[in-house]
Parts: sequence; C-alpha cells; structure tokens
Amino acid sequence: MLSKALLRLGASAARHPWRVIAAWLIAATLAVLAAVAFGGRTADSMTAPGLDSGRAAELIERAGTGQEGMTAQMVVTPLDDGATFFDDDGARTALTRLRAEVKRLPHVLGTSDPVGALDTGRDTAVRGGLVSADGRIAVVRVQYPDQSRLSAEDLDALVDLGDRLRAELPLRIEMGGHLFYAFSDPDGGASELIGLLAAAAILFLAFGSLVAAALPIGMAVFGLTIGVATMTVLAGVTDVPTFAPVLGSMVGLGVGIDYALFVLARHREYLACGLDPHEAAGRAVATAGRPVVFAGGTVVVSILGLAVANVPFMTVGGLAVSIVVLTMVLASVTLLPAFLGAAGPRLARAGRVGRALQTGKPGRLARRRDPAAGAAHAAGWRRWIGHVSQHPVPYAIGAAGLLLTATLPVLGLRVGLPDDGSLPHSRTERRAYDLVAEGFGPGTNGPLVIAADPAGDPGVLDRLVAAVAADPGIASVAPTHVDRDTGIATLVVFPTTSPQDKATADTIARLRTDVLPTAIGDGPARAHVGGAAASLSDVGQRTSQRLPAFVAAVLAMSFLLLMLVFRSILVPLKAVLLNLLSIGAAYGIMVAVFQWGWGGALIGLDATVPIVSFIPMFLFAILFGLSMDYEVFLLSRVREEYLRTGDNGTAIVEGISRTARIITSAALIMVAVFLSFAVADDPSAKMFGLGLATAIFIDATVVRMVLVPATMTLLGRTNWWLPKWLDRILPRGPVGTDDTDAESTGGAPRPRLVDR
Repeated sequence: MLSKALLRLGASAARHPWRVIAAWLIAATLAVLAAVAFGGRTADSMTAPGLDSGRAAELIERAGTGQEGMTAQMVVTPLDDGATFFDDDGARTALTRLRAEVKRLPHVLGTSDPVGALDTGRDTAVRGGLVSADGRIAVVRVQYPDQSRLSAEDLDALVDLGDRLRAELPLRIEMGGHLFYAFSDPDGGASELIGLLAAAAILFLAFGSLVAAALPIGMAVFGLTIGVATMTVLAGVTDVPTFAPVLGSMVGLGVGIDYALFVLARHREYLACGLDPHEAAGRAVATAGRPVVFAGGTVVVSILGLAVANVPFMTVGGLAVSIVVLTMVLASVTLLPAFLGAAGPRLARAGRVGRALQTGKPGRLARRRDPAAGAAHAAGWRRWIGHVSQHPVPYAIGAAGLLLTATLPVLGLRVGLPDDGSLPHSRTERRAYDLVAEGFGPGTNGPLVIAADPAGDPGVLDRLVAAVAADPGIASVAPTHVDRDTGIATLVVFPTTSPQDKATADTIARLRTDVLPTAIGDGPARAHVGGAAASLSDVGQRTSQRLPAFVAAVLAMSFLLLMLVFRSILVPLKAVLLNLLSIGAAYGIMVAVFQWGWGGALIGLDATVPIVSFIPMFLFAILFGLSMDYEVFLLSRVREEYLRTGDNGTAIVEGISRTARIITSAALIMVAVFLSFAVADDPSAKMFGLGLATAIFIDATVVRMVLVPATMTLLGRTNWWLPKWLDRILPRGPVGTDDTDAESTGGAPRPRLVDR
C-alpha cells in the first residue's frame, strides 16, 4: 500500500539524514558533470511531419539551392546621417568588408551582395530587396545549411563578428533572422533568483522560522539542479526547445516548493502533537506525501500527453519539463524527510522574529507556540468556509459568473508566433526588424519560399509567378531560381504584412487553397509554400486542431485518477469542471493582456502580439496538473475528516480550513515564482509566466475557497457516492485508496458511502 511504503521511506530518510543528503549531493554532482561532458544547447525546430511547409522544404532540399537551411541577416546603415549606399564610397567599402568577413564564418554557404547589385544598377539592388529605395539601409542575408548541421556556436560566431565590426566600421550593424530564433539562450536566470527570494520571504512569513523556510528552498534547488542538468544532457541527444529550461525552472521551482510546503506543514502538526521527529517525518510523508505523488504524477502525465499534437518539439519540451517535475516529487519523499530528520525538534516552534510576524504582537504574547498561532489562522478560515457553506447558492453562482466573464475574451483568441518586432528595443533582433520594416516594408521580415515541381509543364512557372505577384497579400516576388538537374523552382516572395500579422496567415492559406492550385491546373505539377513564417503558421494550425482531442484526453485521465484516489464520481467530475473554469479565465486574461494590450506595459510588453501557437496546449497540460495539486491536497484532508466523522458538512469546514493557510501560502509562492518570469524579454516567457500565475491565483482563491466549499455543500453526502459495482472493480493498492490508509497513519477509518 502506498501510504505504508511512503511511511517507511520517510521514516528511514529521517533516521539516516546524512546518508540521504550525501546521496543527493553525489547525484547532483554526477548530473552536472554529465551535462558538462555530454550536454548540448537548446535549439528550436518549428517543424512537424505532414505539413505543407515540410513538403516545400523537401522539394527545396532536392533542388540543392541551400534555401532549405537556416538564415540570418545583418542589417546596416551608415553612421553618417547624410550618407547613402548609392553615393558614399566609404559606406560601400565598409559593406564589402562586412560581407567578406561574414562569408569566412564556419558553415556559411553564401551571402547576398548589396554592393554587387548596386554595381549592376540601383533598380536591381532595390528590386532585389538588398538596398532600400532611399539608399540608407542595406541587408546582407546569410545562408546556412539545415539546423542539424549547426549549433549555438554558429550564432556566437556571428554575434562576435558583429560586435567586432561595430567598433571597426562606420556602420550601424544590427542582426536577426532564424538563426537567432533557433539558438538564442533563454533569459531565465534573473527570474529564477527573484522567484527564489520571493518564495523564501513567503515561507518565512508562513512558518516564522528561518530553518523551516530554508528547507523547501534547499530541496527545490537540489531538484532543479538535477532536473535542468538532465535536460541539458537530453539536449545533447535531441533538439530541446529553448523555452524548456525556462518553463522547467518555472514549474520546477513552483511545484518543488509547494510539495515541500505540504509535507513540512503536516510534519510540524505531528511535532506539535508530541511525536518524535523521525516518526513525524514518516507520517508526514505518508499523509501529505501521497497527494504529492498523485499530484506530481498528474502533472507528468498531462505534460507527456502533449505527444498527441504530433509536433516533435512540443513532445521533447514536455519530456524535459516532466523530468524536472519527477525529480521534485522524488526529492519531496526522500530528500525533504532527510532534512526534517536533520533539523530535529527545532521545527516545532517559530523563532522570535517569526512569532512576532505570525501573531503581530511582540514580547510575551509573541512567545506562544506555533500551534496556537496556527489555530488562530485556522479559526479565521473556519469562519469563512462556514459562512460560504451557509450560503452556497449565491457564492456558487457569483464565483462561476465571475470566472465565465473572465473567460469571454477566449472567443477572440488568435494563435501565432510573435516576431522580433515584439522584443524589447534593447535586443539587436528588434532593432534589425525595425530597420528592415522601415526600409523595405514589414513583410520583408518574413519571406515565403514557394517550391514548385513543374513535372514537365513548361508554362507552369510563368503562370505561378504571375498569379502569386497578382495576389493582394504579396508585395514583391524575387527572381525565380530553377535547378537544372531536378527542374525544381523556388520563388522567394514578400508579403505586405508582418510575420505575426493575421493577414499573413490568411495570405498563406489563400496561396495554398486558391492561387497555386488555379495556376497549376489539373496537370502533374505541384507547388508548396514554405519558409519560417509558413512553418510557424502550420504548427499553430496543427496545435489548434489537436487541442480538443488533447483536452478530452487530459480530462478523462484526470477524472479516472481522481475517481481512483477518492472513490467517488461527483468529486472528480466537480474537480474537472472547476479546473476548466480557472484555466479558461487564465486564457481570457492572457488574450486581454497580449492581444488587446490591457496592462501590457506593466510586464514590459511594447506591442500587442498573438498568443504563441503552442502555449495554450502547454498551459492546459501544466495548469491542469498543477491545479490537481491543490485539489488532491485539499480533498485528501476533507476525505480524512469525512472518514473520521462521517459528517459531510464538518468534513468540508474542517478539511478546507486546515489546509487553507498552506494552500494560500503555496499559491502565493507559485504566483511569485511565475510572475518573476512574466517580466522576461521573451514574449513566450511572459505568456507562460502570466498565464500560470493568473490560473494558480484564481484556482487557490475563487475556486478552492469559494466554489469548492459551495458546491460540496450543495452536493451533500453524494460527494462520496460510488456505485457498489464500480467500487468492487476499481483497484486499490498503489493506485486507489482504502480505509486502511487512515489506520497506517494514525487516523480512524470510517465506511465509504456506496450505492447498496
């Protein structure tokens, strides 16, 4: 039985703390050494099998034009305000040197030649998109091979060259392109530190003890070190997306500190009852540790369910984040009880400063033991839960109406991928983006590549070029390149709108469904739309199409798991519906902030952006799992009280009031950690941080402290109803629960309510 196994595990770790701590130190050291020796750097590969952009890439690769690979661009303008590349020989000479230096970089296949185009004629350079019409801005496009042959070192080499040439040439040099998107390091280090400091402050206020506050932080740091190091090793084997370390740190810190908080709070309760620290640690792991295992398992299974999208980078990213969560679960039931055993009885009472903070009164009154302060807090929550239970209908209707109102903006949800124009002005990618848009138009930042196989039809290319150029969403078409051996043609076309603009996605769809089929006709020729903008649009559509199936799978899995844990039908059904409400409200607030711009300046958002295509699915997986943390922790305590008293009303009030303080503290920690990432430069990190923080705040306040007691009161004893036939076939043991669990941890068993 799981409770007995956790009891033995926790007690053993508490009796031999230094052995366990030494084992974790060795594991962390080995993980870091493995990351240094075998690890790789993160890289983004926004592709998925079976997409039209993938078929275009296959044709381009067959043609051997090099356009199937990655690109970067160096955007330059003379430092002299009056100079132009049309008439300034010094600027041209500097541009020639820049291009020559770039060509010598490793893995560079070739570059565009603005100066060569100018020597041919001003109109040639302008029409080719190499020099702006006013002569002030020039673009050197850099062609690399496909991503599998590149690494972050190639990006470092380009950036280092740009930094050196800025000091040597009379040019302003900015850089951007797909190479930056694929290999830029995430900016999460400062956010992690801010999150840890905020968590430490909240823990100190919650427990009033530096020792008690330090233990969850120490456990989370251990777990995060091993988890991120393992993620780095995984990056040496396959492409781990750049958002994975940021998201892993975000979720890992949140759940790790939360799990430790749950176990530590129960441990201090047992110490207050006079139990030996070793026995208290064992019982804490057996009672609070079991919800941690179930909740962590739910998070992992939900995240791994991202594989249903059939988008490789999402599957690998989910696996990487799951590794961090699993590490935190393992640390909660092994490393934390070792810390508790090493701390001994010191955790039974708060320090002098902590007592003053908890009671709000210095001196003699502040010398009260923790349980008294805890009882006072519990009494306040008991009064609130009792009040809600006495008026369940208005509270249920009001809270549900509030969340449904917050969900309404989801009707305007638009997925896409924020381009470099959404980055802060401090980033060179943003400055390069602005220069290109100023000189050539916004669509130049996201060119499309049309790959066509004429299949022996001599006139198809002329028809394709004419049809594409005539489309209102296309600003210009570069000269067609035809491979002599294969006959495959590639057309680089520039939309009139920016890559993240909805009109660009509409243009891509129109080209595929109307323009290209009409130009090709019924013959054997075929054409596909590729390029970075098309690939990102395709991935967004793929995730949107798979989202309903993924949501249904996660809901079904969560319902079954909760039914096994709590031996009830209505409790898991209610949990699923309430979690949907809180996640829907978080989605709505994200739309209002990022798409409508409401309060965007507060998190450093310079412009409105679409919701990143893969974030709704990722958020649903993570949030549904995290919300189950509170659900399992809270309902486990309610069920304990119900088994002890047999009275539903008492169980609701006592169970929720006894866990309210811990859930509130845990939620504050998670919100602080997640919000610390909402101020990062990258819009994806902002969305993850704000979305997670909003959902956890709503879940721990409106849902857990209003909707849960109101709905459970309305349902009465039927909360725990389970048909007799279903009770017989549901497993017990490691997955399900039975009443002997209460005996193993010191409780008194009571019969379940089943349909006779």
